[in-house]
Amino acid sequence: MDFYTPVLVLAALAAIFAVGSIVTSAFVVGPRRYNRAKDDSYECGIEPTPQPAGGGRFPVKYYIIAMLFIVFDIEIIFLYPWAVNFDAMALFGLVEMVLFIATVFVAYAYVWRRGGLDWD
Repeated sequence: MDFYTPVLVLAALAAIFAVGSIVTSAFVVGPRRYNRAKDDSYECGIEPTPQPAGGGRFPVKYYIIAMLFIVFDIEIIFLYPWAVNFDAMALFGLVEMVLFIATVFVAYAYVWRRGGLDWD
């Protein structure tokens, strides 16, 4: 049990901080004076366009590109352990990394072919 004590203490501190932050922001921090200007949506200084009553369609291209960036960025992070332990893994590590990079390249080619990287 002595081995896990620091981990449990850190987990307890993280939980206390998370709950304390939420409670503090909900009940203690700042006055609550709402008005129309605060309730309006804000997009980089551009006045929002009126939307139909039931909501409207909006472009999600930016979010798709952001998600693709995150996916490919996380996949590339897996290259670092391989680079650090390259000598220890020998031929097995090389073959596995070639397969991994081929998979990433196929996914990238698919997204590129489907037009997922175009800003139009």
